[in-house]
Amino acid sequence: MCITSAWRKSTYSNGQGECAEVARVASAVGTRDTKDAGHGPEVWVSATTWAAFVGSVRRGGLDA
Repeated sequence: MCITSAWRKSTYSNGQGECAEVARVASAVGTRDTKDAGHGPEVWVSATTWAAFVGSVRRGGLDA
């Protein structure tokens, strides 16, 4: 799935190439690396899976 106009850069991007972009289309959410935008891989998951992931991150559930 390749979406060009719906991508937005993370507000946590540092401006030095360490950026992620996300896009939401219907009931799916995609993520990709900004420096490979349009050429690199995209990872798409259901909106439910994305919400669970974001919730886990917010709770510190993925801290190393």
